[in-house]
Amino acid sequence: MKFNLKNTSWLGLGLVLTLISTSLFADAPKPEAGMGSGMMAQVLMLVAFGFVFYFLILRPQSKRAKQHRDLVSGLQKGDEVITSGGILGKIARLTDDFLVLNIADGIEVVIQKQSIAGSVPKGTLKSI
Repeated sequence: MKFNLKNTSWLGLGLVLTLISTSLFADAPKPEAGMGSGMMAQVLMLVAFGFVFYFLILRPQSKRAKQHRDLVSGLQKGDEVITSGGILGKIARLTDDFLVLNIADGIEVVIQKQSIAGSVPKGTLKSI
């Protein structure tokens, strides 16, 4: 068996690092049996994140979805609307899922009801 000096230097370095790390962390405080307060703090933090997530993201999004649903269900012939693509027009005909939008004299476009972004006050088309 041949003795190799290169391998022993790495072995010695590893041994020295192991001894140093064990001596550094030997005086670290040990966890006590009554660490329930740390677990309770984690649970409270998780609950707090849940409330923040609900009130800042989920609740406003569901409110906007309800407003859009009410807008789409309340559309009538003659209403002036703007689409999500930015087209402004007057509703000529309605079906269950689609509507015909009159965007200029003699120009009508068939679009889905869900693509309506909002309604505008009557007379907006004449003022433009």
